[in-house]
Amino acid sequence: MSWWRRPAEDGQSRQGPGVAPSLLAADFADLRGEAASLEAAGADLFHVDVMDGHFVPNLTLGPALLRSLRPHTSLPLDVHLMVQRPLDFVASFAAAGADALTVHVECAQAGEAMREIRARGARVGLSLNPATPPQALQPWLAQLDLALVMAVQPGFGGQPFQPQALAKIEALAAWRAAAGHTFAIAVDGGVDERNAVACREAGADILVSGTFLFSAADRAGAVRQLRGG
Repeated sequence: MSWWRRPAEDGQSRQGPGVAPSLLAADFADLRGEAASLEAAGADLFHVDVMDGHFVPNLTLGPALLRSLRPHTSLPLDVHLMVQRPLDFVASFAAAGADALTVHVECAQAGEAMREIRARGARVGLSLNPATPPQALQPWLAQLDLALVMAVQPGFGGQPFQPQALAKIEALAAWRAAAGHTFAIAVDGGVDERNAVACREAGADILVSGTFLFSAADRAGAVRQLRGG
């Protein structure tokens, strides 16, 4: 069983990719209730966006909120550090209960931050922005638990999916297969029932979705649509 994969109720392996609701789209006044709703709907893990107002022009939650949420969900918490200085954040978010921490390859501290994440006992993720070619991740692939492809410019939710992300997913999947790596491939940004099929076919293991899932009247149905079954 993969670290991000929630077992099916019948004990069998789930089919299709993992579904990761992006808490950026949640009602922050009822974050506990929102997390419970998506966990009940069948989500596999939660994607937690952290923004510092420098790497991206927005601010979001900090480690205190993550620590408050941690006792109320059994699902893994994947923290996406969209920050200029990730080393300033790794220790506090790991202590707050992050199961995985993802930093951006565009940050000068990426290598140091990845080593610190591993030392803190969390899974190591590395992400790239839409303008960054997938080759930027190649030197790091053997060290990763998660490669995150951004299908929108990070910083704000509700943006449309950029289809050029699919070629990056395909490249990462090909390199993984050729080298025998085991990292998961995630895609984040504008993911919905329309483009989920192409993401799955390209090789994505985890679909991060915010607006589509949190706005759905039938959240369990929306999770099934993303998963493809």
